[in-house]
Amino acid sequence: MVKKLFIDFYKCVGCCVCEIVCSLTHEGVVSPVLSRIRVVSYEWGRVPTTCLHCGRAPCVEVCPTKALYVDEDGAVMLVEEACVGCMVCALACPFGVPQFNPLSNTMLKCDLCADRRQRGEEPACVKYCPTNAIVFGDIDEVMEHARVERFAGRFVRALRREARVAGV
Repeated sequence: MVKKLFIDFYKCVGCCVCEIVCSLTHEGVVSPVLSRIRVVSYEWGRVPTTCLHCGRAPCVEVCPTKALYVDEDGAVMLVEEACVGCMVCALACPFGVPQFNPLSNTMLKCDLCADRRQRGEEPACVKYCPTNAIVFGDIDEVMEHARVERFAGRFVRALRREARVAGV
């Protein structure tokens, strides 16, 4: 099963730690402009957005230099040396995820921390998210984890209600 990033918008507090660790991991500097995950502000809050690593990724299909490809783990990868920064991938992406890197004149996009994955580690944004709002796994693992968390939350709330009723 293909592992992807899943973001729980209810847990995210918009702290931007994911942006910081992403730019540090990939570029060695703290710079939201060079991050492969972006915290976007909406009327209702701030949340991270990143590549969904689509099964049939439109960005891969339209890249004129074939700088984008899907690796053996299902991650959409960018060969920076082959990228000419034409931004066609950003136009093709329904989520507008690929971003232009003004320092290299190429595109930036999440690679699910390929080097970390090769070592059996999770992506940096997942590891350092202080609220565990970003999860890395296949859909079945993530959904099972969410079901368990919801059940645990309901159980704790029920215990608290019983304690209030009992006057504890």
